[in-house]
Amino acid sequence: MRTRDLGGVVVAAALPYRADDSAPAGLAVDYDTYAAHCRWLVDNGCRGVGPNGSLGEYSSLTDDERRRVARTAIEAVGTDGIVVVGVHAPGAHQARQWAEAAAEDGAHGVLCLPPTLYRANRGEVVAHFAAVASVGLPVMVYNNPFDTKVDLTPDLLAEIAQIDNVVAVKEFSGDVRRVLEIRERAPGLAVIGGADDVVLESLLMGATGWFAGFPNVFPAESARLYELATTGKLDEAKALYEPLVAAFRWDSRTEFVQAIKLGMDLVGRYGGPCRPPRGPLSDVHREQVRADMGRALAALGVA
Repeated sequence: MRTRDLGGVVVAAALPYRADDSAPAGLAVDYDTYAAHCRWLVDNGCRGVGPNGSLGEYSSLTDDERRRVARTAIEAVGTDGIVVVGVHAPGAHQARQWAEAAAEDGAHGVLCLPPTLYRANRGEVVAHFAAVASVGLPVMVYNNPFDTKVDLTPDLLAEIAQIDNVVAVKEFSGDVRRVLEIRERAPGLAVIGGADDVVLESLLMGATGWFAGFPNVFPAESARLYELATTGKLDEAKALYEPLVAAFRWDSRTEFVQAIKLGMDLVGRYGGPCRPPRGPLSDVHREQVRADMGRALAALGVA
């Protein structure tokens, strides 16, 4: 499947581990469970998956693990969806190498942060994305100013959008006012909602996709929410969205990986532990996630 359209519901797939004393931190990637999870997401209505994102704990993986994770997702999804591989890296040469690997392995596109280890200036940011885009795969640039300290503002995105093969931005600033401004300044650039707790607002303002976290827990319901929002069924969309938002807010918190994995455990999937440096949730956070998930599950008729 060849496409430059990276929209729809693409899930930043959470990564399962199994105990193994010989693996880093005693946790080995469980590739079979990961493949089954990717398949489950697509079978439940999501358009595709995004391996090796922050939720996929890419920064805790060895190089061999990271590439095998991407290959596992690509093989699991097959021709039934798209796979947008995270190629985040300290610099352009490393990010480009990951993009080249993704192309070789059959990915449909890549997701890329600005340089991750320092606060790059405007020219460095543009050069970084140009290097990744030169590989030839469609590129979704990722605006996460909280973690990178680099804000891909609408005017900067207008410049980045001139790079061949840059087709979309995952917008995680949380400022839904930007959706329209990006569309005005860079009309050829697709805006993809990146924060679960403002996804409905983003879709109503013209975002054409959702690069998502909590659909690891609620894939069918999330695909339904996307369909309702993009077909003008606002009342139904609001009724579905409102009781989920308390859980969705965890997608924008420091403990988002742990919270989403706990959510998976609570619905009978396997989330499991995170590999360090991420530790377990505190007791307070764990109980709050349980409460927020409880409200969501009750509304969905699962509790």
